[in-house]
Amino acid sequence: MPTGSKSTKKSTYLWVSVIVLVFGVVTVPSLMKRLKSGSVVDTGRLTMSQDAMYPAKGSQLSYIMGVEGPRMIPEFEFTDQNGLVLKSEDLKGRVVVLDFFFTTCPTICPIMSQNMATLIERFKDEPVAFVSITINPFYDTPERLLAYKNRYHPQTEDWYLLTGDREAIYDLALKGFYMIATKDAEAEGGFEHSGLFALIDSEGYFRSSNDEFGNPLIYYRATITPEMKIDSNGETEQISQLASDIAQLLKEDQTL
Repeated sequence: MPTGSKSTKKSTYLWVSVIVLVFGVVTVPSLMKRLKSGSVVDTGRLTMSQDAMYPAKGSQLSYIMGVEGPRMIPEFEFTDQNGLVLKSEDLKGRVVVLDFFFTTCPTICPIMSQNMATLIERFKDEPVAFVSITINPFYDTPERLLAYKNRYHPQTEDWYLLTGDREAIYDLALKGFYMIATKDAEAEGGFEHSGLFALIDSEGYFRSSNDEFGNPLIYYRATITPEMKIDSNGETEQISQLASDIAQLLKEDQTL
């Protein structure tokens, strides 16, 4: 789901490869150490058993598991469209929808931002925060981010378009979210990134629905609108599912 001339399916394979590579780099040394010590049987199953350790509060939404348990939103600190600092900890207590984009993106970003505006409108009276982090911070100043936001949803104060240090942003995308975010001279607009939305609950945990095989979606396709329903590659829209899952997380919070 990248921007540019490369096909959606090619980028999907690249994204999966990145996840496998990062997961392998992180887990293999730890696994070998545990195999030598004999602790893999004692702790491995518990670490990966989300149903036993992290029941999803009566919902069908899964926790996205990492090496040491459910993944949480990584720490970050960037500047928003109003020139104010936003830290990841400032989002606690609200459900969060997050993506990576850039304002001059000629392909998928307008669709992603249209979908973001649709979700904002639906949940404008609820404790939900929407976060879009630019992958072209040299160009995307707070002033340009504000102008971009106003093209899609000028009324809301809950959509945070963030800019900051480029390497910090790329590091966050790759290591914190396992998403593609990089310069690419061959891509339209000069950058390539994942056309995905991440869903984070009010406690900071990554959450998602399960697919037809019972596995977590992990992320939601952001490049297909509900009106489009299906794209040229045969992939279906997931914004409707995301909206339903946001509502489920809000319902969970009400029962706490």
